[in-house]
Amino acid sequence: MDMMSDNEPHTHATHPEIVKRLKRAEGHLKSVIAMIDSGKPCLDIAQQLSAVEKAIVNAKRTLIQDHLDHCLEETVGALSRDKRQSIDEFKTITKYL
Repeated sequence: MDMMSDNEPHTHATHPEIVKRLKRAEGHLKSVIAMIDSGKPCLDIAQQLSAVEKAIVNAKRTLIQDHLDHCLEETVGALSRDKRQSIDEFKTITKYL
């Protein structure tokens, strides 16, 4: 397998959805900043920040899992059933990151 150079784009099918999620989180974060600037209650701000944080964590998790699904498959290729199970378990455990 040829490794991609730093100049080649590295994209996966989930990247547009990840960008969409991050842009939504960006807009939400801007509204949280506006809440702070306008003196909204700290509880309300904390709840909204938690929602932004969750959106970013989910985008990161999707990116990592997609990367593992595609790039790891390309790297290891076809494996025997017992080795395949180890790779599948590795990919599954990343859901807990």
